[in-house]
Amino acid sequence: MNCEAGYAKRLLEVDLSQGKIQKTPLDETLLKTFLGGGGLAAKLFLDRFSPDLDPLSRENPLIVMTGPLVGTLLPGSSRFAVCARSPLTGFWGIGTCGGNFGPELKFAGYDGILIEGMAEKPVYLLIDDDTVELRNAADLWGKDLYEVTDLLKQRHGEKKKPKILAIGPGGENKVLYAAIGNDYGHYIGRTGMGAVMGSKNLKAIVVSGTGKVLPALAEEYKEVRARVIEKCNESAVAQSLKSMGSAVNVDLGMMTGDVPIRNWRQGEFEGSGKIGGPTMTADYLTKGHACYACPIACKRVVKVDNGPYQTNEGPGPEYETIGSFGSYIENDNLEGIIKANELCNRYGIDTISTGATIAFVMECFEKGILTTSDTDGLEVKFGDIDVALKLVEKIAFRKGIGDLLAEGSVKAAQKIGKGAEAFTVAVKGLELPAHDPRGFHGMGLEYAVGYRGACHLQHMTMYIEQGMNIYEGVGLESDYVGQSSDGKAKMVLISQNMGVPLSSACLCVYVYACIAPQDLVDMIHAVTGWDFRLKDLLNIGARIWLLMRGLTNLMGARSRDDRLPNNVMMPLDNGGAAGSKLDLDKMLKEYYEMRGIDSNGIPKKEVLENAGLHDLAVRLHGGT
Repeated sequence: MNCEAGYAKRLLEVDLSQGKIQKTPLDETLLKTFLGGGGLAAKLFLDRFSPDLDPLSRENPLIVMTGPLVGTLLPGSSRFAVCARSPLTGFWGIGTCGGNFGPELKFAGYDGILIEGMAEKPVYLLIDDDTVELRNAADLWGKDLYEVTDLLKQRHGEKKKPKILAIGPGGENKVLYAAIGNDYGHYIGRTGMGAVMGSKNLKAIVVSGTGKVLPALAEEYKEVRARVIEKCNESAVAQSLKSMGSAVNVDLGMMTGDVPIRNWRQGEFEGSGKIGGPTMTADYLTKGHACYACPIACKRVVKVDNGPYQTNEGPGPEYETIGSFGSYIENDNLEGIIKANELCNRYGIDTISTGATIAFVMECFEKGILTTSDTDGLEVKFGDIDVALKLVEKIAFRKGIGDLLAEGSVKAAQKIGKGAEAFTVAVKGLELPAHDPRGFHGMGLEYAVGYRGACHLQHMTMYIEQGMNIYEGVGLESDYVGQSSDGKAKMVLISQNMGVPLSSACLCVYVYACIAPQDLVDMIHAVTGWDFRLKDLLNIGARIWLLMRGLTNLMGARSRDDRLPNNVMMPLDNGGAAGSKLDLDKMLKEYYEMRGIDSNGIPKKEVLENAGLHDLAVRLHGGT
């Protein structure tokens, strides 16, 4: 089935409890209002499900959603979102991913999949254009992500090249930050969507499609595609990513104070030069790799030939993983990081939360809060990548102390007691990604107010604060580079209004770092044919942000949750952010006023009404 004007206008609904499958039409007004991705998923959740449900219960839906650009040949049009109530945070959970699963789902004729219920025994979902069925997955349960991907490709790939979405042992064992893998090197890591999938006894989704995504305005589509490809080819950001992948940020970030070190307590790390992009490129890179329809090709394929960290050729670590298993734990052994990345990939657990939780344990051990009697006899010391690798396995299989750490650093700290919570580095229960807000204060505000917790992807703050893109025409008035809290509230608000529709349209943030907001408007216009302007893009961004923030409010979040952890609020003595201290109270006060959020941290009723979110306004504030 071809997708006309960017959408199939069909949602695949699967009830695992009853084994029922149906195809539901999607109204165009709904698509225009929420675009796709996390925005459309949040609207479906609000309309049909209770915010009070248990994240690991059969009642919690797992929603896989693409956007209008997915499956076109526009650069970066490979992404998709997976959403549910998060088992890690208890709030609205969303993870996004590139690769090739999203386009293939569109080629099969579906904008998304809504999965309810829980299968009695392990199953996988097989989608082959209009043929959709549940298959027995008993022989797949217990296998790691690489193994199950290989088996399913062999089983269903005689004439086609199916794309696989699957969980590993981490999801099966309901590690609260379990990931979902798209083939081998693309992961929905954040907020524990793999645990939700595992709780449903759903091992994998296999999709093959023969359709196409057809733009509404063919000539305009050709022009904007050529323009965006040219901008990507000329962009210094894209050239850096193509040359060294996201690991390029290790060396740049050390200069600006962006890289977290020793559980966020140090500003300098002598071993940083051993784990950055140049080292990985020179010593371990075998080739680059690109997601579907992307000219940037930021992905790294690496290999460690021999030694204790030997790995076969496969996906290399992203910057976040280098941070979480490198500087977070003060480890300068890149081979060990590559092995940690492979294990997390195979087991299906988020590298950010895993590494951050291990760094938390290392600080607790250093402070005497934990001893070897608590850690299965392990000396859990900073700098020891071998002990970190042992903890990865324990976490994935919930063995020994791994059963506690599989709950995430915040829940683990609550159970440990003895002041351990002071050493967690998380917002709303989600461990921080590897960008230190002492280097860029706007990022700190974004972390604090984020609807899913600390987030580095659902906005454009990083690119604005680091001076990578000016983004003219959206209301930004001055240079926001620098370690200052002044003016950052307005910048963050605008960066969210820009970034959220990007995510809902399912375009890669790296492409958006290379182009102008008007280019995104032109892309959506050419594909959908809608009379779409820049102000419409920003209004959609505000609407979706308020919707997802409102869902998190319905799930219990309040202003008390819009805080940053102790380790981040303390100024550092050295490094690129030495002496920098965020004025979070000032930024929050300004942001709340500009966004229309009350003192409880809830969007005001009139603000929600003006955004077209009447039902959400009633549920948060009452009335009819």
